[in-house]
Amino acid sequence: MTMDGISVFSDHICELGEGPSYDPATDTLFWFDIVNGKLLEKPLAGALKVHDLGVMASAIAVIDADRQLIATEIGLQVRDVKTGRLTLHTPIEADNSVTRSNDSRVHPCGALWTGTMGKGEEKGAGSIYWFLKGELRRLFSGITVSNSICFSQDGTIAYYTDTATGLLMRVACDPATGLPAGEVKVFVDHRSSKGYIDGSVVDRDGVLWNAVWGGSAVKAYTPDGTLLREIAMPVTQASCPAFVGAKADRLAVTSAWSGKDEKQRALDPQAGMTFLLDIPVNGRFEPRVLIA
Repeated sequence: MTMDGISVFSDHICELGEGPSYDPATDTLFWFDIVNGKLLEKPLAGALKVHDLGVMASAIAVIDADRQLIATEIGLQVRDVKTGRLTLHTPIEADNSVTRSNDSRVHPCGALWTGTMGKGEEKGAGSIYWFLKGELRRLFSGITVSNSICFSQDGTIAYYTDTATGLLMRVACDPATGLPAGEVKVFVDHRSSKGYIDGSVVDRDGVLWNAVWGGSAVKAYTPDGTLLREIAMPVTQASCPAFVGAKADRLAVTSAWSGKDEKQRALDPQAGMTFLLDIPVNGRFEPRVLIA
């Protein structure tokens, strides 16, 4: 199944494809098959590499040319780019076998917001944390499925959701630290719409691009929360977008077959693949994370 402006970037099937992040220095997209502990790596014009991490992981950020920071089920781990070796940097819920990492993103100042959730989506088991230069703080607790963490380009606004609530939240942010600096308010109420709020990114114009899990769509919202456009996806469970390309003017979107039985998968044959959307976006590159 193909749609205008949408192509398959990788036909590798992920049970739970998530956490795409593009590194402009190497023209490479990284993403995860969370539940199977795989890191996937593919240049925009190159071959796919699949790395077995041996641990559930969900998000990646660039530290420098030699190191990446990965959010895993035991905490933040530094990955050596050349060897693939993981070294635990900051434990997060490492002694809690119920939870794992989930959605995460780097604030323009270099801080990381990183979320956890129950491996079985246990109600209220997760949290969202702030991390900067070795310091870790819990920002929000009682989260069932942490998602949609993203920031405005100037760092003054943060977004996040507990997918279970159907509400995408917005909070003022200190641009110098990435810490919340105001009252949390509802940005989008998705409860009467099809599907669930999953991963998001914000472009240079302040437009938030959201993957709709179970809704076969990517939705774009203006800075005041108005639905700007909706792009139909060739899979039911789109999971997370990322800006890609030399000008960050395209979107890559991961997907998943998680939770589907054989009959449902037969009706959704591309579920778990990763896609490129050739639609006009004024995207931007992810900041580097500051670990020390």
